[in-house]
Amino acid sequence: MQFSGQILKMCTQNGKPIQYYLNLGNDLIMMNQLIGKTLTIQHIGYQCLCCDSDEKIYRMGFCKKCFFESPYASDTIIRPELSTAHLGIGERDLEVEKSIQLHPHIVYLAYTGDVKVGVTRESQIPTRWIDQGATFALPIARTDNRYEAGMIEVALKEHLADKTNWRKMLEDDFEDDLDLKDFRDKIREYFPEDFQNFYSMEHEMERLDYPYEAPEKIVSFTLEKNPEISGTLTGIKGQYLCFDGGRFLNVRAHEGYVIELEADTTE
Repeated sequence: MQFSGQILKMCTQNGKPIQYYLNLGNDLIMMNQLIGKTLTIQHIGYQCLCCDSDEKIYRMGFCKKCFFESPYASDTIIRPELSTAHLGIGERDLEVEKSIQLHPHIVYLAYTGDVKVGVTRESQIPTRWIDQGATFALPIARTDNRYEAGMIEVALKEHLADKTNWRKMLEDDFEDDLDLKDFRDKIREYFPEDFQNFYSMEHEMERLDYPYEAPEKIVSFTLEKNPEISGTLTGIKGQYLCFDGGRFLNVRAHEGYVIELEADTTE
């Protein structure tokens, strides 16, 4: 099997285990079926997610120009508390920002090697949790827009992490009796006073099941430094492909890269 094209983040379908599809060019490749098979990946170019230019990818799948101009790479994507669309104020493109910010958002707790707090659009659950490699997740607030969720997150991250430690996430080390409800109950007092009405206890903790077992060692590599790699795909977690020897490729970090992929399915 041979494929080529621009890498986008893997599409997922929640299940036991989660099903992964590599979005490559015009193809969706069922990656679970390739676990145990030898894959060869060669980096052959770039294609910006915004303008389709072959300029080198700068960040988040965008060339440098688009990263600093596209509303899909604005500060509010990373820092929702900076959102202003609810005030009718645009940062780069008000209409696009309205389409992102003016929807119900969820503030959640997730276990990704440590307990962290996060924010995502309600429509992105459980996709956001899967992309982060969360083993457990629990919504703790539902807001009307992105700004409100961001303000809650800002307050809570004084007491909890708000970023995923990718190495701890891939170590897959957790206690079976971990209960995020305990964390939810303890941090309620840290909700900003003006946002207490968004606090929610109605959700149950969800456990996510990945086609993955942690290897003895964990080594990340990039196509920038290793333009051609080959190895046996042993598992998938978050947006990481795990190869033999504990080598990991972060698919999300390679959005906009153009590759050739060959899968040996004769094994």
